[in-house]
Amino acid sequence: MTEHSDIFPRASGVLLHPTSLPGPYGIGDLGAWAYRFVDCLAAAGQRVWQVLPLGPTGFGESPYQALSTFAGNTNLISLDGLVADGWLTAEELAERPYFSPRKCDYAAAIAFRDEMLSLAFDRFVRDREAIAACEAWGRHPDRWWLDDFALFMALKEYHGGRPWVDWTESEVFREKQALAAARNMHATRIAEHRFRQWVFFRQWDALRAYANSKGIRIVGDIPIYVAHDSADVWVNPELFDLDFYGRPNFIAGVPPDYFSATGQRWGNPLYLWEEHQRTGYAWWIRRVRATLQMVDIVRIDHFRGFDLYYKIPADRPTAQGGRWVNGPKIGFFRALSAGLGRELDQLPIIAEDLGDDLGEAVTLRDNLRLPGMAILQFAFSSYEGEENRFLPHNHVPNMVVYTGTHDNNTVWGWWTNESSPGEREHLRRYVGRDIDEPNWELIQMGMASPAHTFIVPLQDVLGLGATARMNKPGVPAGQWRWRCLPDDLPQDIAGTPWQRLADLTRAHGRAQG
Repeated sequence: MTEHSDIFPRASGVLLHPTSLPGPYGIGDLGAWAYRFVDCLAAAGQRVWQVLPLGPTGFGESPYQALSTFAGNTNLISLDGLVADGWLTAEELAERPYFSPRKCDYAAAIAFRDEMLSLAFDRFVRDREAIAACEAWGRHPDRWWLDDFALFMALKEYHGGRPWVDWTESEVFREKQALAAARNMHATRIAEHRFRQWVFFRQWDALRAYANSKGIRIVGDIPIYVAHDSADVWVNPELFDLDFYGRPNFIAGVPPDYFSATGQRWGNPLYLWEEHQRTGYAWWIRRVRATLQMVDIVRIDHFRGFDLYYKIPADRPTAQGGRWVNGPKIGFFRALSAGLGRELDQLPIIAEDLGDDLGEAVTLRDNLRLPGMAILQFAFSSYEGEENRFLPHNHVPNMVVYTGTHDNNTVWGWWTNESSPGEREHLRRYVGRDIDEPNWELIQMGMASPAHTFIVPLQDVLGLGATARMNKPGVPAGQWRWRCLPDDLPQDIAGTPWQRLADLTRAHGRAQG
């Protein structure tokens, strides 16, 4: 086995999805505040920026239920960047509605952005040089998914946003004549969706290059499953466990756990792994390759599903009553390694290995030498005592440690609303003093851990409470809305929480340089 310290050197970083950035247009985007955030990371000695999935969101705005696993979320396009391109004016953007600076106002913000992006497209079509650049980008072999996605979006809009299984029968079954007619009928809208994807990727690539130039790598996220109402399933129904009409026979989720007494019923269709194996896992190889063209390292959500996955009958109202079924196991990763042209033990992947009774998933992870995850909020559960794998003295070097993830409460929210008296006492005994700042206690633990990587959500750096929580699993509405404020990303970090983060980073050997 070769060492992979070049992939995972000792480092720390911050978890923040771009929607959570400040900005005047209702949702954080890839504009000036994203660059300011990178500057704060660099000033604080951080070497990692972790984001959530970057695909186009559908109902509920969950990054984990994207309309495509290959396309970008065009709601993240910087409108100010389109002013610089000459396709919008500052006066037009000044006519925007009022948006809350602390919460994403998705409905109003998306409506405004859609109007502005269409206006920009109307001007773009008169810019010959830009048209040529957009067309050249779209012809690249890596954009093999683009035409189908643009058609999917145009048809979805034409049908009032309804899922693809509710379109006309000829469109559901992708009959050749019906698709040709649709491409002709919706040609302008299809061209606009291609334009939007080009703008998104152009802006994202520039932001990533800026981050890399500052010594910061981006950790992306691949949910193991894709949304049923997505271009991925519409275009490739043979890869999924669907009935004749395209509806799932079984759906994904997990049984009762820490987050839910009835389990989590995610609703995603399950893979027909035998068909994926027959094709050499070609679709998955394309998926991971596409993500690694956007980010430097990828976290695969629900890694245990490659060993065993939970199969829930689609007609069940909860996740209860499902069963565990064998996944593709190490054969999948061997095919992925060959397809990506990387050694099996050199895959730039973080395995999200959270959950109870992981069984052979741990062996699979270790055989692949992939780093797993440790959540410090879970470290002080009294029922596991000193054997709790999340306690810092049980950490191993090949691991990524978090105070919490996007699915957890903030540390302050956990400490005041969720932690038991036993957990609070355990933490007090562990650090040997009374706890005044639980967020900084956990941050210091993560920094001191032998694990090669430590990631902290920005909310915990800022010391925010439960109102800053990003997501509560199992609650479909009102999630993914938190945003930081302009003052949270100072030009000079002296005297701010960022400086405190910088001091701990350097003291524990995780800083750049």
